[in-house]
Amino acid sequence: MYNQNMEKYNVVRSRRKTLAIHIENDLSVTVKAPLFLSDEVIKREVEKHEKWIENTREKIKKRASEKPDLNETEKERLKKEAYEYLSERTRYYSGKTGLKYSYVKITSAEKRFGSCNSKGGICYSYRLMLYDKRAVDYVVVHELCHTVHMNHSARFYALVQSILPDWKERERLLKGG
Repeated sequence: MYNQNMEKYNVVRSRRKTLAIHIENDLSVTVKAPLFLSDEVIKREVEKHEKWIENTREKIKKRASEKPDLNETEKERLKKEAYEYLSERTRYYSGKTGLKYSYVKITSAEKRFGSCNSKGGICYSYRLMLYDKRAVDYVVVHELCHTVHMNHSARFYALVQSILPDWKERERLLKGG
């Protein structure tokens, strides 16, 4: 589909309930939409979020220009370092807060720094090791809080805040701001 002020965007329809706009690493726009949503409503939503789309594209371009190009040896070294460091920090914050997890796994994820599954398993991207340690600790605490709240509700952020009162500042370090 085309928007008059923007180039083409892809629409992916599914049984989801809400519309979501994603900017891919190649800067293309993907709109994930419910089956029942009309093309006209989708177009209006894309137009309404045009400024956000352009700002997000600029952030992706900036991040890509700052990201080091790692060879396989460097990636493997970072993965090992990530496993050791992130396992230790997860143990530390788990002990300090009483939040329990089942395991730590290191991934090569490019779009997310961490994730937590319903069994309490926490995955971290090795790319976290390229960021400020204060930002890394924020991701550790964020994922541990997901062991209690599997969402981003007010209660989730209240728990994060109780552990890291400066979490917003730490989060900004991840976003390059």
